[in-house]
Amino acid sequence: MTAGDSPVAILWRRLDVPGHDAAWLRATDDGWQLDGTAVYLDVSGPCRLDYRVNCDSRWRTTAARITGWLHGRAVDVAITADGHRRWTCDGQAIAAVTGCDDVDLSFTPATNLLPIRRLDLAVGERAPVQAAWLRWPDVALEPLDQVYARQTPDRYHYESGGGAFTALLDVRADGFVVRYPGLWVAESQPADV
Repeated sequence: MTAGDSPVAILWRRLDVPGHDAAWLRATDDGWQLDGTAVYLDVSGPCRLDYRVNCDSRWRTTAARITGWLHGRAVDVAITADGHRRWTCDGQAIAAVTGCDDVDLSFTPATNLLPIRRLDLAVGERAPVQAAWLRWPDVALEPLDQVYARQTPDRYHYESGGGAFTALLDVRADGFVVRYPGLWVAESQPADV
């Protein structure tokens, strides 16, 4: 997908709890915009989270906004990253994630697209990443070490937390994950988990 391409969209079904997530990606004048809505059953009840992530032309996150409701309360979280990769969450500087290129919203598979597109790995290549991970529902922005290894044109081996979590991610040509074992599957994909 390049700046002249049409927007692309995807619908996921959550596998660990009832829920869905719909996202779409479009080019902007200065980069990319990823919008979505996650609706799922949290441990405390139903919730709805709308998200928008803006990236520069190199697929580095510049801003993210999460709105909606969770646990009977309104949600409004604003995240920014400047050109020196200094991050804020709701106006507070978060020094622990300085230098990170990607935001990772823990409640959606949509943000896996960001490092996949930014890294543009060839088959057989792997790359470490440190993401600014928004731990949810705690609303804590913290560093998360990740590794993406492209095994085939449409499959990545993913790990985070120094290998504490691993998964094989099936990915479309546009970078959206279509199967995240045990967690998410695109509605057009089989749920073989």
